[in-house]
Amino acid sequence: MNDSSPAPVEPVVLDVWCELQCPDCRSALDDVRALRARYGDRLDVRLRHFPLEKHKHAFAAAQAAEEAVEQGQGWPYVQAVLGRVEELDRRGEELLVEVARELGLDAEEFDTALIDGRHILIVDADQAEGKAIGVTGTPTYVIGGERLDGGKSQEGLRGRIEEIADRLLAERA
Repeated sequence: MNDSSPAPVEPVVLDVWCELQCPDCRSALDDVRALRARYGDRLDVRLRHFPLEKHKHAFAAAQAAEEAVEQGQGWPYVQAVLGRVEELDRRGEELLVEVARELGLDAEEFDTALIDGRHILIVDADQAEGKAIGVTGTPTYVIGGERLDGGKSQEGLRGRIEEIADRLLAERA
């Protein structure tokens, strides 16, 4: 069999260090959406958890996001919760379960996951890795070994990510 089609290019990985009670992460969603639209399968956008101590519901929200991933709705869940940052601040875990229900997920399983802590190790591991590579705030992006801090300003970050992604994809072609 002689298939002359080129081998698929391995996607570039973009780690997005995020926390779901962070207004700056909500703003960053527009950039993430645009990057996903531009690159499709050529960019593997990975949500990494970095709950900040100043936000009391961020750790629970990270665990809930992992439950959403397990139920096949990770990004839709993250986007829905980030769209309601202020409400999460007021309502906490009640909102996390409500968003799951609104997305048609198994809300009881979310409730149970938040009680039994089955996703704590994933969140802890992300946070530890983030600290080890110098993440101090959210959102922070890591692509091609370069860390871009969006916590201070989103200005120009998408363009910088695109430059790096384009270079890495060209090298792999």
